Amino acid sequence: MTWTLHNLDSDTARSAFEIASEYADAALLNHSVRSYAFGAEYARVHGLSYDAELLYVSALLHDLGLTAPFDSHTLPFEEAGGHVARLFTAGLGWPPARRARAEEVIVLHMRDDVTAAEDVESHLLQVGTSADVSGLRVPDFDPAFLAGLLEHYPRLGFGPSFLALVEDQAARKPACAAASYVAGGAAKRIAANPLDA
Repeated sequence: MTWTLHNLDSDTARSAFEIASEYADAALLNHSVRSYAFGAEYARVHGLSYDAELLYVSALLHDLGLTAPFDSHTLPFEEAGGHVARLFTAGLGWPPARRARAEEVIVLHMRDDVTAAEDVESHLLQVGTSADVSGLRVPDFDPAFLAGLLEHYPRLGFGPSFLALVEDQAARKPACAAASYVAGGAAKRIAANPLDA
């Protein structure tokens, strides 16, 4: 197959990438793009219809709550990131309901019990982030897709740097989803990710 990112060519997509580039380091930015690509490719293979722009914007902004300017001392990082997305999309002129969806997709990506039938964009972002962070479902993706994705958006030491970020969140916010993720063996799963083999 010919490798593709399922590119979006719109002012909104370019703006989301620009904003993410300003706040996320290269490893976190590439993770965000790969998360979208994994979700979009999963949707293509499984015949799922979804709002590509909503998924792309949510994926590009979903981890900004881990960056220093947006790290909340009280909110879990996904909720902080959801608020960033809500403000960003307001500036783009998205109506309130669509802004709320961007926030919801980002918040729900930390849950693994949201089905495609319930909320396809949240499910796809969860699939994409889980593949990229922990290697979940990675063997199910076409090797040519994986090779192209990693060539265009390399890992750049993402696994250890991401683990440090979520461990910091867990230590400071013990009731958050990141704390449960860390306690559930995140370090072992991240270290075993076949994308880093």
